[in-house]
Amino acid sequence: MTITVDDLSGPEIRAFIGEHLANMAESSPPESIHALNVDGLRQPDVTFWSAWIDGELAGCGALKELNREHGEVKSMRTAIPHRGKGVAKQMLAHILEEAVRRGYQRISLETGSMEAFAPARKLYESFGFTYCDPFADYVEDPNSVFMTKLL
Repeated sequence: MTITVDDLSGPEIRAFIGEHLANMAESSPPESIHALNVDGLRQPDVTFWSAWIDGELAGCGALKELNREHGEVKSMRTAIPHRGKGVAKQMLAHILEEAVRRGYQRISLETGSMEAFAPARKLYESFGFTYCDPFADYVEDPNSVFMTKLL
């Protein structure tokens, strides 16, 4: 698997982000969707990566800088044909390595509280993330859970 910084200009990744947003809309009410669209992922405080296996898009992930010591995991998604192959695990490890390289002291994330998000929560727990209160601009929401990890 190859993980590369992606400028989100390719048709495959743009369609993939569109699918991600559509999937979030199926699983969460509009006020509880915190996934970024392509324009949101192109902001200067966000680094976006795509993962490729044999020339095929396998997944993506992003790291948003909240401040010089705190980052946020964004847009983690694995393509359906590549689920169960460790794509998300490798992407999360890559994001955490970058957060450490940047000198962040903490990395946090928001994910859904519904059963559809149970695999994501299990992945984050396996990397040492623990549940926490809302951070940054987030507020309490029954459809969200917040997790953090000291680096």
